[in-house]
Amino acid sequence: MSIEVSNLSFGYNHRLVLDGINFKAQENQLVSILGPNGVGKSTLFHCILGLLKGYQGQVLLNGKDTNEMSIKEMAELVAFIPQSHYSYFNFSVFDMVLMGTTVQVSAFSKPGKKQVMLVEAALARLGICHLRNRGFTQISGGERQLVLMARALVQEAKILILDEPTANLDYGNQIRVMTQIKSLAREGYTIIQSTHNPDQTFLFSDKVIAMKDGKIVAYGVPGDIFTEELIRNLYAAEVKIKSLYEDKVRVCIPTCAI
Repeated sequence: MSIEVSNLSFGYNHRLVLDGINFKAQENQLVSILGPNGVGKSTLFHCILGLLKGYQGQVLLNGKDTNEMSIKEMAELVAFIPQSHYSYFNFSVFDMVLMGTTVQVSAFSKPGKKQVMLVEAALARLGICHLRNRGFTQISGGERQLVLMARALVQEAKILILDEPTANLDYGNQIRVMTQIKSLAREGYTIIQSTHNPDQTFLFSDKVIAMKDGKIVAYGVPGDIFTEELIRNLYAAEVKIKSLYEDKVRVCIPTCAI
């Protein structure tokens, strides 16, 4: 499975938000989109998902133009995991995940044995079987993010798009969520996530897209593109990039802390 974006431009009210975006993500890859607020990361996702129309350029999912795809066809290929999800009803974790199987049944049918088995497998895969009967609104932010990931897995789409999956999570939950995301990429999923965290991006990503003012300012393997100048350009922050453990891990340290 692949996502290919070619010369994508989009604007609101005569203001250009995305300007000539080009990249490709393939299976077994975790691609991170890095950049400050307002650079167009969420708008890019909405264009890829077909939620925004009228853009210039082309978006291909597994070689097919998204403008020619139905909602059902799109759902069979790609699953979207939002930054946060607020449920007005306190559905159980099991039912929240089961909702991800709706694309597999007709409007007049209900989930069957196959769908229940998919839910059980997804809960086990993410280590949250113990939450199955808990209310979705009564679990932690990190647990809710894993539930949303489980719901995406039962959709059986092999492309995952995640909008800041670790936003507002504590450090432990960030690592747990990112470890699961990286594991899914290794198992053959094509994954794109947006993030604000350069260190996390370097640790887990196969490729990085750095965005500013609606444009891609750097694109490639983290070790090739990460520089102090890039971080300064993106965030107007002075940092030093330090290598740890024989250059296997790099971290950004604010110059005021050195």
